[in-house]
Amino acid sequence: MEFPPNATGGTSVLSGHRRKNTSPGLTSPAAIIEHGQTVVENEIRALRQMVPLLGDSFVEAVHLVSSCKGRIVVTGMGKAGLIGEKLSATLASTGTPSLCLHPAEAFHGDLGKVIPDDLVVVLSNSGETEEIVRLIPRVKQLGSLIIAITGKIESTMAKHSDVVLSIGKILEACPIGLAPTASTTAMLGMGDALAMTVAKLRNFGPEEYAFYHPGGDLGRRLLKVRDIMRKLDETTIVPGSLTARETVISMNRTPRRPGAAAVKDEEGRLIGIFTDGDLARGLEHGPDFLELPVSKVMGTDPKTISPDRLASEALKTLREHNIDQLLVTNADHQPIGLVDVQDLIGVGVV
Repeated sequence: MEFPPNATGGTSVLSGHRRKNTSPGLTSPAAIIEHGQTVVENEIRALRQMVPLLGDSFVEAVHLVSSCKGRIVVTGMGKAGLIGEKLSATLASTGTPSLCLHPAEAFHGDLGKVIPDDLVVVLSNSGETEEIVRLIPRVKQLGSLIIAITGKIESTMAKHSDVVLSIGKILEACPIGLAPTASTTAMLGMGDALAMTVAKLRNFGPEEYAFYHPGGDLGRRLLKVRDIMRKLDETTIVPGSLTARETVISMNRTPRRPGAAAVKDEEGRLIGIFTDGDLARGLEHGPDFLELPVSKVMGTDPKTISPDRLASEALKTLREHNIDQLLVTNADHQPIGLVDVQDLIGVGVV
């Protein structure tokens, strides 16, 4: 598609805005690398100059977030909004309920997402973003407190917020000084500082992190046996007096058809295990063994594990002993479940 010439007879600005001539200052690989390094240095400088700005207001913000009875509602427009999305995701993944609110959509019904117990975090470098400034009175009417992250502590947004976190006066890394670059990096750093300090204050640890990240590598490594084991309704547990035949029938009728049965004594304590392998070996000597009590044909040294151990430990035991099933027992050595190697495969532990 061609654009008509402009008033001076040249090509329309729109027609060539994506194909401007290369900057005369970037004519060599070295110059390109140098400019990229300058951008990074500018953003590092923005972070460093922000460090001494963390003071009493930061302490107050941390306590507001950690004591919030509702959710942390994060909002910002444009690039600041994208940083807000990251902050909200970081809070949620470290145990602080959070959601994002687009400031423009708030005026078309989304304001209903906010409740009085929520804490609203607003992000704007200038503090004069129209949509944010319009939103603040509505949030105040709802009764929610506001934390502002901004570069202008004298701005309208800052003046009407309960706590202000200043990122300082930022020189953008953009060649024309307009595109949010160093300022959004500073907002990102401030948001991370807030979220991580709250997590530290709450003593948020690896196990809690794994709970919110069950699909991640850490989540899989920190899964407990109780999280993946087959519970009692999917575990065959029989008395030692039951015949081998009756035990096989019971195994076959158990949901998911486990390849092993736990054998218990009269007090309910584990005394052995009967597996598909025991069945195959017994049949080599004829079918008569099926009429024997299972206590006579079971394995008498079953490998067990506590429900509080890591799933990775269960896998290690299965591999070390070249077995497919591992019985789970409580403190009284009573069988309460079963771990099958297929269960570990299913959750990605293997």
